[in-house]
Amino acid sequence: MSKRPNIVITGLACETSTFSPARTLAAAFHPRRGDEVIDKYSFIHPGTRLGESATWHGALIGHALPGGIVSRESFEELTNEIIDRLKQLKSSIVIDGLWFDIHGAMCVEGLDDAESDLLHRIRKVIGPGVIVSASMDLHGNVSQELAHQTDLITCYRMAPHEDAMETKERACQDLVDILTTSNGPPVRPLKARVAIPILLPGEQTSTRMEPAKGLYGLIPDVIKTPGVLDASIWVGYAWADEPRNHAVVVVTGWDKEPVIQGAHKLANYFWDQRQAFKFVAPTGSLSECIDSALKSTSRPYFISDSGDNPTAGGAGDVTWSLYRVLTRPEFQDSTDPKVIYASIPGPEAIDIILQTDINAVVTVTVGAEVDNLHHGPIQMTGRIHSIRHGDRDAVVEAVLEVGSVFVIITKLRKPYHHEYDFTQLNLDPREADVVIVKIGYLEPELFDMAADWMLALTPGGVDQDLPRLGHRRIHRPMWPYDREFAEPPDLTPFLVPFSNQSL
Repeated sequence: MSKRPNIVITGLACETSTFSPARTLAAAFHPRRGDEVIDKYSFIHPGTRLGESATWHGALIGHALPGGIVSRESFEELTNEIIDRLKQLKSSIVIDGLWFDIHGAMCVEGLDDAESDLLHRIRKVIGPGVIVSASMDLHGNVSQELAHQTDLITCYRMAPHEDAMETKERACQDLVDILTTSNGPPVRPLKARVAIPILLPGEQTSTRMEPAKGLYGLIPDVIKTPGVLDASIWVGYAWADEPRNHAVVVVTGWDKEPVIQGAHKLANYFWDQRQAFKFVAPTGSLSECIDSALKSTSRPYFISDSGDNPTAGGAGDVTWSLYRVLTRPEFQDSTDPKVIYASIPGPEAIDIILQTDINAVVTVTVGAEVDNLHHGPIQMTGRIHSIRHGDRDAVVEAVLEVGSVFVIITKLRKPYHHEYDFTQLNLDPREADVVIVKIGYLEPELFDMAADWMLALTPGGVDQDLPRLGHRRIHRPMWPYDREFAEPPDLTPFLVPFSNQSL
C-alpha cells in the first residue's frame, strides 16, 4: 500500500462484575467522538511517527469506570452510534484498518461475549478486508470468536497496568506496519490461541511478584524469535460468570512453527505454575488487618478493602467495612490513631454537607444504595473537614471527621489511586497512621507510599474468595475451583483462521 492508510478508532471498555447488583449506563462511558478520540492518544498526534504514517479517524470510544453489568439499552445506544459513524466514514473514505480499543471484560445484559458481538456488527459495516488490531487489558477475555474476527490482538504485560499506553501504541504500530509494508493487499498474520483452564483474581497474578513476573518475563524471548510478531497472555476476569472467563495465550506472527511453539511455551509455563500463584500481600479479615496495622510501627499502613474495589467492578458503596471501622473502640477519640477511609458514595449526604460550612458538625447517612447485600446504609456524625467540586468521577467530594477517622464521601463512586486524590481534600496520607482504600493490589503511587500493607478479604461484588461467589457458567474443571483434574488439560495451540462467515 503506497498511500497513507486510513485507520478508524473505536471501542467500548468496561470491566464489569456479574456478582454486583450495580448497573452501568451509557453516560458512564464518557463517550468521545471524532477529533476527541484522536486527542486522547498523544502517540498518534500530528508530528509523531504514528501520526504521520497514517490518517487517523475517530468514530466513538467509551471507557467506563469498572462496575456492574452494562444495561442492554445502553450497549445498543452506544453500538448504534458507532455503526452510524462508521457508515458515515465509509461513505467518504476507504477504511484500511481499524483499531479496536477495548478492555475485554465488558458484560452486557443478554450477551455472553459483548466485545465479539460489537466487533461482529462493526465487521458488517467495514467488511472482511479491513485489518483490525485490538488492544486489551490482561484481565480481559479472548473468546475463540473474538480471536477469529481480529487480525492483531495484544494486551498489557504489567499488573498494575503501567504499560497501558505502551500497549495501545504497540497495537497501532503493528497495524500500521502491516498496512504499509506490502505493495499489494495487506497480509494477515497467523494467530495461535490456547485456552487455559485457570481463573485467578488480579491480586494473585500481579507481575510485581512470581510466578506472574516470570510468566510475563518469557514474552520478550518469544517475540524476538524470527517469524513472531507479538505474544500476549490474558489472565482473564474472575468476577464474571461467562463461558469465556479463563486464561488465554495468543501468539501472532508469520511463520507457523515459531508461532505455535511460542504459544505452547507460554501456556504450559502458566499451567505448570498454577499452584504457585499467591496473593500479592499478606491477607486477613478486616479485623485482623486493623489489628496488624495498630500493632505495627510502620506508617502509613495501608489496608485494601478488596471486596468492593470499584476498579475491579465493585459497586463502591458497600458499607460493611466502614461500619466496622467506625465502631472500633480505638477510633472513637478525635485525635489518634489517624485513619483515612476512601471512600463511600452518599449523594444525599453530599447535599446536606453543601448546605453547611467547613468545620460544622453534621449527621448524614451514606452507602448501600446500590449494593446492600452485606450491610445497609450507615448513619454517622462528624465534622466537615473539606469539600471539593469538579472531580470527573466523584463530581463532589467531602471529608467527614468521625472520631479519628477521616471518611471520604462522594456524590458518585470514585477510585483513590493517586496521592493528589487525597491532598486535594486537605488530607496527607503520608502522615496518617492507617489508610483504608477500596482497592485490590495497590496502584504504583500507593504502593510506593505504603510503609506496609495488607489485603483485607472483605465481601462485595469482587470478593477475593472466588468459590464463595458461586460461579455457575464457567467451563469446568477450572483451577482453583477444581483442584483435581481427571486428566491434564489439552494445551495444544489452535491456529485461528480469520472468520468472515457470518458477515
